[in-house]
Amino acid sequence: MKQTITEKIFSEHVGKKVSAGQIVESNIDMVIGNDITTPISIKAFKESGAKKLANPNGFAIVMDHYIPAKDIMSANQAKISRDFAYEHDLPNFFDEKDMGIEHALMPEKGLVVPGDVIIGADSHTCTHGAIGAFSTGMGSTDLAYAMITGKNWFKVPPTIKVEFVGKPGDHIYGKDLILEVIRMIGVDGALYKALEFTGDAMAYLDMDSRFSLCNMAIEAGGKSGIIAVDDITKEFLSKVNLRSEPKLHYSDEGANYDQIITIDVSKLEPVIAYPYLPSNGKSVSQAVKDDIKIDQAFIGSCTNGRLSDLRIAAQILKGKRVAKHTRLIITPATQKIALQAQKEGLMDIFVEAGAVVSNPTCGACLGGYMGILGAGERCISTTNRNFVGRMGDRTSEVYLANSAVAAASAIAGKIVDPRDI
Repeated sequence: MKQTITEKIFSEHVGKKVSAGQIVESNIDMVIGNDITTPISIKAFKESGAKKLANPNGFAIVMDHYIPAKDIMSANQAKISRDFAYEHDLPNFFDEKDMGIEHALMPEKGLVVPGDVIIGADSHTCTHGAIGAFSTGMGSTDLAYAMITGKNWFKVPPTIKVEFVGKPGDHIYGKDLILEVIRMIGVDGALYKALEFTGDAMAYLDMDSRFSLCNMAIEAGGKSGIIAVDDITKEFLSKVNLRSEPKLHYSDEGANYDQIITIDVSKLEPVIAYPYLPSNGKSVSQAVKDDIKIDQAFIGSCTNGRLSDLRIAAQILKGKRVAKHTRLIITPATQKIALQAQKEGLMDIFVEAGAVVSNPTCGACLGGYMGILGAGERCISTTNRNFVGRMGDRTSEVYLANSAVAAASAIAGKIVDPRDI
């Protein structure tokens, strides 16, 4: 039986060959919670009568949405996770002392490993598929079950194979590729399916772009996104202290795919997702014609807050100023990224250009804090969702784009093509 990489990962975990559509109970290698979702899991954990975690080394809490706390409610919410972490002496608890956005911090810390089965009570847990793992979001009570048992059940997802061919042009990144996929198949085109990203164009995508690519698989309805380990992955992994030995899996030639999509990235322009769906993608040329003035630009999030994003932005912003009627917020995804950006002089460029640089946080992305939009305001954002009211007032608008587009648009005060800067 020919298998996809996803079927192989589950087969290895359950001890027998499985195929798409089968329901299995699998061991979980890493369970991830955050300051919003974990308190619900903790409540369910305690109500079950459980006294200890099934696998303390395979459980992480990352405080990343409302940290430092923005108000009394968020402070009390965070306290629940802190108290639990201290009570159980959690080895993988990340608070202000070593903070970061969970889907950037976990790979940086080597806590997600190729071949893993990973779950998190956050929909963008699919990010970690970029290292050749099966990684998906689940609800908080599902998380509690894994905390108690070390396992969870899954229906092995069928796979859509996405072949990216050709060489991407200037300022074409993983963000553009996934926005194009979502534009083509819609927000439910991959419902409960794995999106496996392949093709010769992958050789041009660094790990940051790959994380962006898998991060937004959920925006197409995907259960997961996944990329097989190659030399680019191995180079990334060689620089981190991995939690365990990697297990490398590759799809068989002739494996059964639910669908195969081929995209020539050499013909792709930067893609802009107009309100109010990530699938509402248009070319940057169309956006320029539409003359879309913006009030705010945001560069950050678990999708595009990595070091390469900051470097791209700095290259465009150097020696320039943010437009008079536009705000620019830049959020490094982890403290390590912030420190490296500081060493490289990127922070100076940002501040001198008129940007504000925040601590690592998910705050702006979900309309929580540090960048909320007012009535009728428009934002060009490197985040992953642009639903009604996603970043603030219900009449505000969010346009999704890559870091180059966001930086160039901040200078112009309207959406522009970074290739023209």
